[in-house]
Amino acid sequence: MKRVLPTIVIAQFFCTSVWFAGNAIMSDIAKKLHLEPAYLAHLTSAVQLGFIAGTLIFAVLSIADRFSPVKVFFCCAMLAAAINLGASLNNIDATALMICRFATGFFLAGIYPVGMKIASDHYQQGLGKSLGFLVGALVLGTAFPHFLKSMTGGLPYQYVIYGTSILSAMGGCAMIVLVPDGPGRKQGQRLNFNGFLSGFKDQKFRAAAFGYFGHMWELYAFWVFVPVILAAYQAHYPQVNLNVPLLSFLIIAIGSLSCVASGYLSQRFGAKKVATVALFTSCICCVVSPLFLFANAMGAFIIFLFIWSIAVIADSPLFSTLIAQNAHVEVKGSSLTIVNSIGFAITIMSIQLVTALRTSANAEYIYVLLAVGPVLGLVVLVRKENSY
Repeated sequence: MKRVLPTIVIAQFFCTSVWFAGNAIMSDIAKKLHLEPAYLAHLTSAVQLGFIAGTLIFAVLSIADRFSPVKVFFCCAMLAAAINLGASLNNIDATALMICRFATGFFLAGIYPVGMKIASDHYQQGLGKSLGFLVGALVLGTAFPHFLKSMTGGLPYQYVIYGTSILSAMGGCAMIVLVPDGPGRKQGQRLNFNGFLSGFKDQKFRAAAFGYFGHMWELYAFWVFVPVILAAYQAHYPQVNLNVPLLSFLIIAIGSLSCVASGYLSQRFGAKKVATVALFTSCICCVVSPLFLFANAMGAFIIFLFIWSIAVIADSPLFSTLIAQNAHVEVKGSSLTIVNSIGFAITIMSIQLVTALRTSANAEYIYVLLAVGPVLGLVVLVRKENSY
């Protein structure tokens, strides 16, 4: 059915908008609760920890394989929308906010990887292109709270929370009404507590998974620190007037186009080859970042961030494609989920490391550390025994 992929993409975009809702309004929350700037990393890590906990539980219990993934998506979208609203309460404190973000992340585990599972059940052929659109929707959803923030500058920050919760509820409803379970779905017959690990016995699955892990070391740290990088540039050159929320949205959102483009390119050149080129490009961006981050040329600085954003996410749908194609069909949903879980655990390490080491003196050099993940991922991908 022609409506299936567009519906999945739109639902994914709407529902994942709750992911970075806290980041977009962090400056407002920090002022209200008198928090230190480092709280941004802790708030982001709370969402990621929730997502990790959710994906572990979903994978161990094989939720997306034993039950209708469409119904799982719907339930998690509605719960994420409701919990996300908790961040808008006037009397919320820092601890309660962290709990809300953790719980929101927990139910995102039933949205992002489950959405990929639904797409892979419907589009076994041309999966790279389909997941390119799907991950592009995740990117746009991640960036969207920054856009809402830029558009509601004169309004209370709670409007960003209201907007993202409404979108998540709409996405869940669209999925349950318009998308059936796919013809490629094979329902798990029984509970298998270690079935989600079976994919790692396959060499090609391991190569794709470890390439994904290297990519994740860089990806979310880059996204989290985009507004920080822009604000630091503004502070370094006070005469420059940057609209940080709007630029943050545009820089992150352009990655949605690169996901779609990489999906199409994978059909011609192969998913592994395109993913390797993208990972290598983003690795180079990490290494050369000190040349641009405080460059006395705003145009070069902004263009560089756009290029980095294009490269940093282009390989994501392709790694997911390779993982889905090399997973055992009866545990495909659980395999995607556990790889997501490990990948997001890695994001916490890189975000916290950069936060702990970053100072005003090394602000232009610190992001070179993000190259570690892509380098390790490339080492795994280029091994001859991992040819696809």
